[in-house]
Amino acid sequence: MKNYNLAVVGATGNVGREILNILAERQFPIDKIVALASRRSFGTELSFGDQILSTKDLEQFDFLGWDIALFAVGSEATKLHAPRAAKAGCVVVDNSSLYRYDPDVPLIVPEVNADAIFGFSKKNIIANPNCSTAQMEVALKPLHDRATIKRVVVSTYQSVSGSGKEAIDELWNQTKGMYVPGQEVAPKVYPKQIAFNVIPHIDVFMEDGTTKEEWKMVAETKKIIDPKIKVTATCVRVPVFVGHSEAINIEFEEFLDEDEARDILREAPGLMVIDKREDGGYVSPVECVGDFATFVSRIRQDSTLENGLNLWCVSDNLRKGAALNAVQIAEVLGQRVIQKA
Repeated sequence: MKNYNLAVVGATGNVGREILNILAERQFPIDKIVALASRRSFGTELSFGDQILSTKDLEQFDFLGWDIALFAVGSEATKLHAPRAAKAGCVVVDNSSLYRYDPDVPLIVPEVNADAIFGFSKKNIIANPNCSTAQMEVALKPLHDRATIKRVVVSTYQSVSGSGKEAIDELWNQTKGMYVPGQEVAPKVYPKQIAFNVIPHIDVFMEDGTTKEEWKMVAETKKIIDPKIKVTATCVRVPVFVGHSEAINIEFEEFLDEDEARDILREAPGLMVIDKREDGGYVSPVECVGDFATFVSRIRQDSTLENGLNLWCVSDNLRKGAALNAVQIAEVLGQRVIQKA
């Protein structure tokens, strides 16, 4: 099998570091690897397996001769550098929201729609979905294939790591500050205090009262699984460091028994069902951290609907929600598309 020349863009951030960890864990076939970051992070040392990588300046980097670039930077930097990499013949896997809704860019969750990857050639770019969407699609797709989903009502409980390192620090410092008089920490990253609180507001508000995060879940589900699925979402930030949770209510075209649903989900790729009807017989975000799987628990019939199910879905948002999904896309690219001798 061919070894690839791989660039990790934004390597010093939460997601970039996690990409390096996962590439090493999964023994991705690498010939050369480069860690790229902004000029202010130039020279930062990062561990990759048993190697130490020194970051190089993204602005000065020439992507010619590199096979795949995994981008984990914001939309502004992506707008500048992704087309430059793509033009040089390097396939971009982008973690920002910039290209997700572009009809010429495939939006991929490998367990769900890996075949869409061949659409990358229009722009040489592939988009990674939003963290809250990625884990939901892994759970929805096998059920949709069996009983056709009509409508989804989802409430998310999203950890602060989804907002970056500053948000993790804010939760940590606010929590400590509650116990030390005079060390209280005012909100900066979030509009309200996040410690011991929940905030029903992620990303910006839109005209109809939904937030951009809620809109993303709707639009991306339609693009990844089926444009006919109706989705309504309420996205909430919770005082958890890592791991997104979702309470999902699903209405199907056909009746689907909870036991059959449990069996389908057990067999589905990327999923782990832990569903015992007893104390602790379900997964919470603390247990999913560092794991590749998306976990499903609390599978039960919805008695208010003719064809309804409820379930609870938990995943490490830095992994399946970002870094892992990007690496899996690169793996599919290597297996199906690039395939150099």
